[in-house]
Amino acid sequence: MTVTFRRTRFLAALAALPLLLTACAGAPEARERIATAAGFPVEASGCGFTATVAAPPERAVTMNQGATEVMLALDLSDRMVGTAYLDDAVPEKWQETYDAVPVLSKEYPDHETLLAAKPDFVYGSYASAFAAESAGTQDELADLGIGSFLSLFGCGDNRPSADVSFDSVWDEIETVADVFGVPERAAALEREQQGQLDELAATKPGAGLDVFWYDSGDKTAFAGTGDGGPQLILDAVGATNVFADVEGGWADVSWEEVVAADPDVIVVADAGWSSAEEKIALLEKDPVLKSLRAVQAEAYVVLPFSETTPGVRLADGAVSVGTQLAELG
Repeated sequence: MTVTFRRTRFLAALAALPLLLTACAGAPEARERIATAAGFPVEASGCGFTATVAAPPERAVTMNQGATEVMLALDLSDRMVGTAYLDDAVPEKWQETYDAVPVLSKEYPDHETLLAAKPDFVYGSYASAFAAESAGTQDELADLGIGSFLSLFGCGDNRPSADVSFDSVWDEIETVADVFGVPERAAALEREQQGQLDELAATKPGAGLDVFWYDSGDKTAFAGTGDGGPQLILDAVGATNVFADVEGGWADVSWEEVVAADPDVIVVADAGWSSAEEKIALLEKDPVLKSLRAVQAEAYVVLPFSETTPGVRLADGAVSVGTQLAELG
């Protein structure tokens, strides 16, 4: 199955909204909103799902931190009636607006819990959000008149990893902004992030450094590899990823391979299921790994997991890595 990306916009996994169904039933306020919503209806396609958005959603539920933070970055918390499944802390700049949104579940809510929130739209970062035991499939939600959008970074085999780029990150942000009728907010965010990347390109704080991106794992290392968020960040700061030749965004590599690479710096992802402290302790206690040059020098860069995945915080991740590399000297 082919997924097509266009810089102007791409839309995925959106079903006809309850607003349209309500209008057909004769609700005058719904008819008025549909008639006056500029730029609507919007055609949606991707991840094997195509539908039409009749009018901007008013009761959205987000699942996974990436989806939640796109909504917060676009100042759409007032359109959210629920959220679920964080990987780590929401950044301070969005904490107040996040706290005003009901948390439906620590992880994925089940279908009944989701429906109790009366959503007209569900946005998830990973296909697992739309599993039968979670929100329900997108087809099932569509049958109930609930629109849905699955991030194209979460499509699995439907989305080639080679398409991961800052442009495709901005495409997704544009998609959500278009769905909610606020395209100018996406444009402003893109300009801001492009400015940050331009500054990193000019200064190249990672130039000449070989970096091992340590996501998680103990028996083997789950490493940031050549086609995902970690690679985009390392490219942005001018550093070399020691596992850039490995396909995919992340992959298991042996500790023998890490030792052979002997990196100058280790980027350590900090997540709820695998903290930075735990990984650094493993590196410093292991009789072989503690001999790595980066471990000996304590040359660690720590980054929240949510700034390592393709999404609205990826540019923040690049800025943070650049700043920490500069501080390491």
